[in-house]
Amino acid sequence: MTGNPPLQLKPRLDLSIDHAQAIVSRVAPRATVREVVELRGGEISTIHEIVLTDATSHILKVYPASLQWKMAKEVRVLGLLDQADIPVPRILLADDTRSIIDLSFVLMSKLEGVVLGRRDPELSDRHQFAIFAEMGAALRRINDITLDSFGYIGPNGVWTPHPTNRAYMSAQFDKKLAEFCTRGGDKALAERLRSSIAWRSHLLDAADRPRLCHYDLHAGNVLVTPDGKPQLCGIVDFENAIAGDPLMDIAKALYYFTPKDAARRDGLLAGYGAIDRPDWEATIDLYRLACTLELWCWFAQIGKRDGLADLARELESSTG
Repeated sequence: MTGNPPLQLKPRLDLSIDHAQAIVSRVAPRATVREVVELRGGEISTIHEIVLTDATSHILKVYPASLQWKMAKEVRVLGLLDQADIPVPRILLADDTRSIIDLSFVLMSKLEGVVLGRRDPELSDRHQFAIFAEMGAALRRINDITLDSFGYIGPNGVWTPHPTNRAYMSAQFDKKLAEFCTRGGDKALAERLRSSIAWRSHLLDAADRPRLCHYDLHAGNVLVTPDGKPQLCGIVDFENAIAGDPLMDIAKALYYFTPKDAARRDGLLAGYGAIDRPDWEATIDLYRLACTLELWCWFAQIGKRDGLADLARELESSTG
């Protein structure tokens, strides 16, 4: 492994009532903050719920200094979803001036519901199928949004535009294979992966238009009703969004499923609807390789070394 220190994520922020009040007053001068509660979130940002005296709430998402550009990206992507029939947060305030707190943040509307991951273990196969079908239908609507070029979305649009999906994914594979080796991965395995990717690269040509992809749709980024049959209340966390092939989005959504998760997989695909693409399952397998390679590089970058061996074994199995 390299000697570079792990990337610093999830800033530790002791958000006082006074700071929260100063933020809320920017958008609602007459509102009064009652309490501030830190919520569980992803690996990158720190998330607080700001509760007002009238019992309404806002969500404050604070970005680490090393990734503060993700604030502008999330604002941009949520703006693309304004006209889509998808429950997503509404941006109330975006601030990168560091005039209130010393980090970039967004203040968003709070969606109702609870994180699906909290309810998922208790749900029957029938209910899992139903809620993942709703997620699949929502993913389809996200993927219906077209963009001008393929590539990773940054704060001002696609960062490095590519004219085709093959050009974009080829550049991504090259970049991640190089990073894999730089961060201590087996160079012989990297060469086997490169060969495996090359003989399947024709599969990348079938995506002819860049589509908006959430690229992190899982039970931790979905809100559902708290009781009874779960119903979709919201989709959050668009920090990883790309302009790419919708099958890449499906591959990422299916990535963490195991054989026992058949109801979830079947529901997601049923809700998404017909996939009018030749060799779509083989294409998803290629994108699964991309997801695994990305995850290996991410774990190495943030110092999460315990999972690297299992991911390397999965990469090895994908070369056959």
